[in-house]
Amino acid sequence: MFGAIEAGGTKFVCAVGTGPDDLVVGAPIKTTTPRETLAEVLAFFKPYRLRAVGVGSFGPVNLAEGRITRTTPKIEWRGYPLKRTLEESLGAPAVLDTDVNAAAWGEHCFGEAPDPFLYLTVGTGIGGGGVVNGKLLHGKLHPEMGHLLLRRADGDTFPGLCPTHGDCLEGMASGLAIAARRKTGEHDFAVEYLAGGLLALSYAYSPLRIVLGGGVMKTPKLRARVAKRMREMNCGYAPLPKVTAPQLGDLSGVLGALALVSYR
Repeated sequence: MFGAIEAGGTKFVCAVGTGPDDLVVGAPIKTTTPRETLAEVLAFFKPYRLRAVGVGSFGPVNLAEGRITRTTPKIEWRGYPLKRTLEESLGAPAVLDTDVNAAAWGEHCFGEAPDPFLYLTVGTGIGGGGVVNGKLLHGKLHPEMGHLLLRRADGDTFPGLCPTHGDCLEGMASGLAIAARRKTGEHDFAVEYLAGGLLALSYAYSPLRIVLGGGVMKTPKLRARVAKRMREMNCGYAPLPKVTAPQLGDLSGVLGALALVSYR
C-alpha cells in the first residue's frame, strides 16, 4: 500500500492505494500549524502499513532538503522539515514535490495529458508545474509560474496581493485577488492576466496542452474565456496549446502524489 498527501495551503488530503481504481481518500484536513495538521495526517495513516508516501506540497519547497522554504507566506511552516518528519513518523520513505507538479504528474500518469504539457492551478494562489520529456520540471528550485510579471492591463490600478512581487500573476488573478476586487467594486481583470500568463508560458515551453485546475477555474465558462483571450493576444503568431480541464478532476493532486511513489 502506498500513501499520498496533497498538502495544500488551505487543506491537506490524504489517501492510500496504488492507483485510481483502489484509492481510499480521507476527509480534508485544515491546514493550520504543522503540529495540528500533521497530527490528523498521522491519525489517517495509522491503520495502514505503507511502502512509501508521496507528498505534493504548497511551496516554495526546497526539494534537496525536503523542507518548506523560509519564503513561504505560511509563517508557521517556514523551514519546516516535512519530508523527514513524515518519514520518521510513518516509518516509510517519502518523496516530496510541489502540489502543482504532483497534479501534473497525476494527469500524465493516470490521465491523458500529453508530453510536453503544463498544469496550472488557480485557487487561493496560482502555481504551475509540467512534464517535459517524461520528467517533471525541476531546476535550481521548481517552476514558480504564478509569479510571472506581466504587462498591466490598461486602466487597472489594483496594486496586487502577492507579498513579494505585488502585481505578479498570482497577485492579480488568484482567488484572493479576485475576491479583493469584488469587495471594492473594481472591474475584474482576471481573464486578461490569466490569458497573458498562459500565452507567455506557451511561448516559453511550447506545450501541447495546458491543463487549468483549481477552485477559481470552476467558474462557469472562465476557462473558455481565458483560452479565447489568449488566442486574441497571440495575433496568429504561433500555434497554441489546447486549454483543458483536469481529466482527474479534484483528484489530480492526490493521485499525482500517489504516482510519485507508485508509478514507474
